[in-house]
Amino acid sequence: MAATADTSRDLAPKIQEKLASLPSSPGVYRFSNAKGTVIYVGKAKNLRNRVRSYFRDPSQLTGKTAVLVSHIIDIEVIITSSEVEALILENNLIKELRPRYNVSLKDDKSYPYLVITAERFPRIFLTRQVRRDGSLYFGPYTEAHQLRLILDLIGSIFPVRSCKYRLTEEAVASGKYRLCLDYHIHKCKGPCEGLQSEEEYQEMIREIVQLLKGKTAGLIRSLAVQMQRKAEALEFEQAAALKAQIDGLKRYAERQKVVSTDPVDRDMFAVAAGTDDACGVVFRIREGKLIGSQHLYLSNTGSVDTASLLSSLMEHYYLETPDLMPEEIMLQAALPDEERDALCQLIASRQPERRQVRFIVPKIGEKAQLLAMCLQNAEHHLHEFMLQKQKRGEIARVPPSLEALKKVLRLERLPERIECFDNSHIQGTDYVSAMICFVSGKPKKSDYRKFRLRSFEGSDDYAAMHEAITRRYGGTLTETLPMPDLVIVDGGKGQANVAAKALGELGIDIPVAGLAKRLEEIWLPRERDPHNLPKTSPALKLLQQMRDEAHRFAVTYHRKLRSDRTIRTELTEIAGVGSKTAERLLSRFGSVEALSTLSVDEISSVAGKKTAESIYRHFHPDGDAWP
Repeated sequence: MAATADTSRDLAPKIQEKLASLPSSPGVYRFSNAKGTVIYVGKAKNLRNRVRSYFRDPSQLTGKTAVLVSHIIDIEVIITSSEVEALILENNLIKELRPRYNVSLKDDKSYPYLVITAERFPRIFLTRQVRRDGSLYFGPYTEAHQLRLILDLIGSIFPVRSCKYRLTEEAVASGKYRLCLDYHIHKCKGPCEGLQSEEEYQEMIREIVQLLKGKTAGLIRSLAVQMQRKAEALEFEQAAALKAQIDGLKRYAERQKVVSTDPVDRDMFAVAAGTDDACGVVFRIREGKLIGSQHLYLSNTGSVDTASLLSSLMEHYYLETPDLMPEEIMLQAALPDEERDALCQLIASRQPERRQVRFIVPKIGEKAQLLAMCLQNAEHHLHEFMLQKQKRGEIARVPPSLEALKKVLRLERLPERIECFDNSHIQGTDYVSAMICFVSGKPKKSDYRKFRLRSFEGSDDYAAMHEAITRRYGGTLTETLPMPDLVIVDGGKGQANVAAKALGELGIDIPVAGLAKRLEEIWLPRERDPHNLPKTSPALKLLQQMRDEAHRFAVTYHRKLRSDRTIRTELTEIAGVGSKTAERLLSRFGSVEALSTLSVDEISSVAGKKTAESIYRHFHPDGDAWP
């Protein structure tokens, strides 16, 4: 979407030039801040439309996006030949640059993979390093224990070699290697001495790949046919070995949970989001059976919506697991068309022989129940992850008051960070506003801020609140302070509506609530009636504590300004004393009363001889003798 006329006039000329010259090709775009640091990387099917959409009417942007746009100083684009190339390039740039405003996945380099090496007689083992050497990788597996069980299963069914010998044709023909114990206990067929052909060994590897892809039914049928042929040819020993493999595969298949009556290969994705972390879970379903699951953690999720989180999760998953492509993908929320098309192309590029994948968002029935189970797993893993962070001291324990406040105000996320505003003045003079901040239910005084209000005249609490909100969330403070999860204002329905309107004008979506003093009512914007809580409610007590702290901070600042103004006015009435001289005198001697007791020489050390005499005569009008 192109930027509106009103918005474009506010953009820097450099940004306007870049927006005007953007191509309509697929590619990747990078946003940089004033320091030249890349703060966001994105991909697009149409760079011109996608990048220009960030600079539309600010009221149409979400909170996190609005903050991002306010920091953009430069734009760079890289044109690619397809959406898939853009997706892969975006993924690589995010890993390399780690931009501040991108959702980041926990680095999975420490996660184990199962690798089938690219050799004449491939080996199968666990690894944590992925090399582009032609080997086949399965994973990553978030639980090493699960992977070791799979390795044990493969070893119990298939006689795969465990040695590290380089079994080249020359080495085998020359008799370089000797049989090991695995051969004598029937766990290997001796390819090192030429007792097993490469063709037979590779056929076994293909069967293992089928097993890892969840194709157990087809594999069992294939082995049963081979067993029958061996028996008919009176090769009973080979037939018995095949029967043992079939029995092992049947036991493995029985352990797999049947989750669907239709034999469709599908992947299922669900994401559970917290305050700034999320967990995504994928179920791998093959031939109607759940063959495995994987969970990944995401950070810097902020106010990112579910569809965007799912898109980030799926892009990462399918870029890292190219050999488990499904026919159908089930999601808890629909993806934007552009994201869905890019994923379809990525999957098609991995397995071109497979028809286009179907995306489904089930609402009722068996599939919806299965998706609910997937989401339940995601919530469980996220809960465990947050508990571990609490134990490590990375996050504080969630106070009951925050849980209660989330429920009362029907918030989507826990109000971990809350900012509260209050105004103070006397008949419209020395108008000030104060903002206090609570994190995890406790004051964070380093993030307190105070505002001297000057955008209006007289007594206007609504204008005061509008200015304070605008200066906090529309100015440079957004670079030094994180955005809150909830904004509280001291006041009723009117104050809450004004605060919400100011945030809307900035294009920021943050929940707002007002707390009225008279009846301790909680007001939400655009609601006719207030919320009344019991006096014993922990949520109400937290709001009262914040309101009272904001009032104290605002009144203290107001009293200081009024006192300073009164003192400065008394001094500046003296001939030769300006505001700067008055400030120097008060800074040096502390108060007007202390200044009145000083001699001319003591005063002249700050104000000069002539000014010092004027000040002395002002405090000694009866002609006291010069000291």
